[in-house]
Amino acid sequence: MTTTRITSPYDDTTTALEVVAGLDLTGRRAVVTGGASGIGVETARALAHAGAEVTIGVRDTEAGRQAAADIGETSGRGADAVRVAPLDLADLTSVDAFVAAWEGPLHVLVLNAGVMDTPHRTTAQGFELQLGTNHLGHFALATGLHGALAAAGGARVVAVSSSGHAASPIVFDDLFFERRSYDPGLAYGQSKTANALFAVEATRRWAEDGITANALMPGGIWTPLQRHWSEEKRRAAEEEARQGAAAGLFRMKTPEQGAATSAFLATSPLVEGIGGRYFEDCHEAEVVEELQGIHGVVPHALDPDDARRLWEVSTELVEQARQRA
Repeated sequence: MTTTRITSPYDDTTTALEVVAGLDLTGRRAVVTGGASGIGVETARALAHAGAEVTIGVRDTEAGRQAAADIGETSGRGADAVRVAPLDLADLTSVDAFVAAWEGPLHVLVLNAGVMDTPHRTTAQGFELQLGTNHLGHFALATGLHGALAAAGGARVVAVSSSGHAASPIVFDDLFFERRSYDPGLAYGQSKTANALFAVEATRRWAEDGITANALMPGGIWTPLQRHWSEEKRRAAEEEARQGAAAGLFRMKTPEQGAATSAFLATSPLVEGIGGRYFEDCHEAEVVEELQGIHGVVPHALDPDDARRLWEVSTELVEQARQRA
């Protein structure tokens, strides 16, 4: 069966606020993880500007309060525009507490928070940090909020992936680098593949509940996500960005531009009822065997068999971790 690729009037220069211009999200409730900085705060800002009731899940609640106050001021909605809730995706106890505290329906869940290229560390439950935070923490959050999403009718889940997904498929026989040398880039790539596969399987499982999920690549953006890079790696990345721009392969984005595809998937009528796909620059990405610069999505990030297997493995890992607690 062939499907039509989703396109839009937007491009890599579009901002999140431009995406939501003219939309009225009054009465809709949204959660954005990692909403205190980077593209997370700009995603939350766009949703709040459009009238949504936004909750940002953050590790640093003081930074969250500052971000919420700024959004309240810029949106003209005041102090009640954005709520702040503690959420540490590297600790399932924190995730479960967030879920337990949530009341009522949830229309939009943006799985935005993440870590990248960290040293070899583990979460509170012993998972490798990048897969544990970027995927398993979000998996526990989304599945925990399934009832709230189903109650909303037509809910959307947005999973922030990355072109880094091309670096690694899911290595099911060594998810946590227990049998191979730890490689930060491969660990990050695996976690970003997991984000895309989550969207595939969540849509398959939850479509009957009116829930769809899509993944996205926000683009190249300088944010705190790169804080674990060495000075040498940062210089190399900046030079790669210059060369990519000169060759016409890609342009670096501002955080406001980087949040546009998240806002698009969370709000646009163009993706109503659409799920299990991977987007970039507010368009569905082409499936390619090798990325063109940072563009495209490779087949292993959309593989339905791997998506189903990852869901089953993730369920087991989370349940076992809770039993040990």
